[in-house]
Amino acid sequence: MKVMTLHHPHSYSKTDFPPLVMALGYFDGIHLGHKKVITTAKNIAEEHIWKSAVMTFDPHPSVVLSAQNKHVELITPLDEKIRLMEELGIDYLIIVRFTSSFASLDPQEFVNQYIIGLNVKHVVAGFDFTYGKFGKGTIDTMPLHSKNEFGCTKVEKLNSPNGDEKVGSTLIRKLLHEGDVTGAYSLLGRFYRTDGIVVHGEKRGRQIGFPTANIKLNSDYIVPQNGVYAVKIYVNNQWHQGVCNIGVKPTFKNPDEFTRSIEVHIIDFDHSIYGEEVTIEWHKRMRDEQKFDGIEALKSQIAKDKQTTIDYFKQLDK
Repeated sequence: MKVMTLHHPHSYSKTDFPPLVMALGYFDGIHLGHKKVITTAKNIAEEHIWKSAVMTFDPHPSVVLSAQNKHVELITPLDEKIRLMEELGIDYLIIVRFTSSFASLDPQEFVNQYIIGLNVKHVVAGFDFTYGKFGKGTIDTMPLHSKNEFGCTKVEKLNSPNGDEKVGSTLIRKLLHEGDVTGAYSLLGRFYRTDGIVVHGEKRGRQIGFPTANIKLNSDYIVPQNGVYAVKIYVNNQWHQGVCNIGVKPTFKNPDEFTRSIEVHIIDFDHSIYGEEVTIEWHKRMRDEQKFDGIEALKSQIAKDKQTTIDYFKQLDK
């Protein structure tokens, strides 16, 4: 996959690209709805012996368009998005730097410069995709702006498994904030992942017989709600089962000392991994974080959480 970053105004011309079928969108999460758009583009490209392409934007448009310097937590930061696009077998990933000047393009200018100008022969987008200043362009206006230079396909709404809500990044963000990583899985089509680095913590886990890896995330990921989770953790080129606690460790902390942390007890693992890059794959929320009356009660509960995690993965592997 060829990854290209375009800055507005770009200097590319049609001759710089083969004929492309391009999927358009921000694609945070690359969930099942996004995959429907992307695979539709890929199938059309294969049918015509053209190349498949995805155009996405960085940063999130609301960061630039919001007057409040909006902070956006992401399901898939850019590095993760690139990895997932490559897995989908896309030929070209075009990342457009979303700036004020780019946002001010009227819809026809956007089409002229970023679709016709990049040798796009067919566009695929979701029913709610917008483009151009104030989002005045939609997939329904695209044929008007195409000047008969390319075709268009609109992908209709995909509903969640229970059928009452759209599969979308907004719903997935809500589920993750609520700790419903299982619900997020059903919409993503894969387990939610976060990348980070193992840093030094307070080493209390080791003192009570359950050493933990303290994880500092390396991007603006959505962190699931505080609680205890069954996870997998990828470290040193290998996946391991683990029990993850997100929260403030109330058994050890005074209320004025609360600092949120992500700690993973890696099952059947006894190696120093400080400074290592890791990936956490979020499988199941087991319980709320809670304050225990003492160390023994905490140790007893962690042992139960560990066994629950082992049983969960045994069942999953069947």
